[in-house]
Amino acid sequence: MMRFLYSLFIQCFTFFIYIVSPFSKKAKLWCKGRKTVFSFLEKNCVGKEIIWFHCASLGEFEQGKPLMEKIKQTDSNISILVTFFSPSGFENRKNDPVADLITYLPADTPRNAKKFIQIVNPKKVFFIKYEFWYHYMNQLAENNIPFYYVSAIFRKNQYFFQNYGKWFLNHLKKCSCFFVQNETSKNLLLQHGISNVLVAGDTRFDRVYAIAQQQNELDFMVSFKNEKKLLVAGSTWAPDEKLLFNLFKNIHSTYKLVIAPHLVEKNHIIKIKNLFSHFSVICYSEIEEKDISNYDVFIIDTIGILKKIYQYADISYIGGAFKTGLHNILEAAVYEKPVFFGPHYQKFNEAVEMVKLGAAFSISTSDEMLKIINQFEAQQEFYETVCTLCKNYITQNLGATERIIKN
Repeated sequence: MMRFLYSLFIQCFTFFIYIVSPFSKKAKLWCKGRKTVFSFLEKNCVGKEIIWFHCASLGEFEQGKPLMEKIKQTDSNISILVTFFSPSGFENRKNDPVADLITYLPADTPRNAKKFIQIVNPKKVFFIKYEFWYHYMNQLAENNIPFYYVSAIFRKNQYFFQNYGKWFLNHLKKCSCFFVQNETSKNLLLQHGISNVLVAGDTRFDRVYAIAQQQNELDFMVSFKNEKKLLVAGSTWAPDEKLLFNLFKNIHSTYKLVIAPHLVEKNHIIKIKNLFSHFSVICYSEIEEKDISNYDVFIIDTIGILKKIYQYADISYIGGAFKTGLHNILEAAVYEKPVFFGPHYQKFNEAVEMVKLGAAFSISTSDEMLKIINQFEAQQEFYETVCTLCKNYITQNLGATERIIKN
C-alpha cells in the first residue's frame, strides 16, 4: 500500500511540475532537461565502465567532487556519470570536467528506474548525502549493483524512522554502506537494524580545503577592499539582506560589504541596490574600467566566484538560515575567519558543531551581530581565538574522501 502511495505521489509531483512549467523558469528547465535523458544515455553509455553519482543540486555536487576526482585518479578507464535532480545543480555544473557524462535524473517511477539501470549498468553508485529514491534503489538491489550513501546525516524525525515509514526503512538495509558524518547518525541507524554504516565524516571539508590551497587571487577584490575591513555575505536571501542593511548602517565607517545573493536574477539585484541606495553600490557586471575602491557595497551578480571571494573577508555571513535553509558555511570557515548566520541551522551538522565550539555565531537580529563585531573590535584576542577555532575545526575534519576510498 505504501509503495503504491509513494509511486502515486511521484507521478502527481511530476504532473504538477509539468503544469506549472510555463509559469516557472526552474520548472521549465526541470521538464526540458528530462526529455532527452534516455537518448543521451543510450548514445553515451554503451561499452563504458560507469560509476554513477547522483546529486540533488550544486551543494551535493561539491560534496561528491573529491570522491569523483579520487576515483578518476585511481582508474582512468572509469567513466563518471553525474545526475542532478535540480536545475540549479545541472545548469551550474553541466560542463564540469570531473565528470564524463552529466544529465538529469528521470522521475523515480518503476519504469524510469528499470530503463535507466538497464542502459547505464553502473559498476557502483554513490548517492550524495540525501536523495532516497525507492525505485532506483530497488532496481540496483535487484541487479546486485552496490550503492552507497556519502556524507549522509540522519535525524530521528526523518520519516523512515517513524511507524509509517518502516516499509522504506527496510529498503534502506539494501544499501551496501552508509558513510555518515557523525556518531549520532551511526547510532540511529544501528538502533533501527542497519549495521552497514561507517563514520567517515563530510567530504565537503576536503573540497573546501583543496580550493583554499589553490591560487585564487582576485585583483578586483584587493581594489575594492582597499584599506578597510570586509564583511562578505554569501548566498543571501531577502531576510538576510534586510539584516545586513541594518547592520551596515552601523559599521560602514570601518567595513566594506560584499553581497553575493543566492538568486542573481535581475529583479532581485535591483531590490538589493535599492535597499542599499544610501551607500555607493556597484555590481560585478559593472566594474570594467571603474575604480571600485571608492564604493561601499559590492554586489556579486554572477555565479562561481563566491568561494574565492571569502578569502578576503574579515568576517563572513552565510544566508538561508532565516527561511530557506542554511547554505555552505565551510566555504567561508576554511579561510579561518568568524562566520555568522541566522537562527534556523539545527539541521546542519557543521553549523551546530561550530556554534558549540564558539567558531561561528547564530544571530536573529542585526543588533546581536553588531554586539559581537564590537567585541571583535574591542578585544583582538577574542577575534584571533575565533579564527583559530575555525582553523582547527576544518583541519580536524579532513580525510573523509580517503576513508571512503579505503572502504
